[in-house]
Amino acid sequence: MQKLLISSCLMGKPVRYNATSVSFDLSKLKSHFTLVPFCPEVSAGLPTPRPPAEITRSNITNAIIVKQNDDLDVTNAFQLGAKLALAHCQTHHIKFALLTEFSPSCGSTQIYDGTFKGIKKRGQGLTAKLLSQHGVKVFNQFQVNDLIKLAQKDKDHFSAHN
Repeated sequence: MQKLLISSCLMGKPVRYNATSVSFDLSKLKSHFTLVPFCPEVSAGLPTPRPPAEITRSNITNAIIVKQNDDLDVTNAFQLGAKLALAHCQTHHIKFALLTEFSPSCGSTQIYDGTFKGIKKRGQGLTAKLLSQHGVKVFNQFQVNDLIKLAQKDKDHFSAHN
C-alpha cells in the first residue's frame, strides 16, 4: 500500500496554532494508503498553542516572511519544518501528501493574505511548495477524491511496467 504524508491535525492531533485539530473523515484514505502523520510546525519546534502566523512579503526584497500576529518573525521555523517534511518524504519514499488548506505551512492552493483579517488568497504554504517542487503530489482535505484517483492511476501505471 502506498504511503501518504498527512497533516497531523487532519488525523485528530491537537497541533494547530490554537491547539485544535481539523475534523476529517479518514475512512476513505485508510483503504488506499498507509497514513504517515506529520506536522511541519511542531517538528520544527514551534509550541502548541502558539500565536497564529501568516505569510507576508518583505517590501524591500519581496522575500517570503512568515510572521505571527504578535509580529514575531517565524520564517526560519517554517522553512525548517518544510525541509523536515521533505526529508521525511524522501526517507520513506512518499509520493503523495494531504495537507491542511489555508495554513502558512500546508496550504496547497490558498493561504491567508498576511493581514490577519481572515482574507484568503491564491498561494501555497512553505511545506506544500517545497514538496511540490520536489515531485511530491500535494493535495488538501477538499481534494481527497482527486488524490485517490491519481494514486490509483499511479499504482496501475507502476504495476503495468513491472
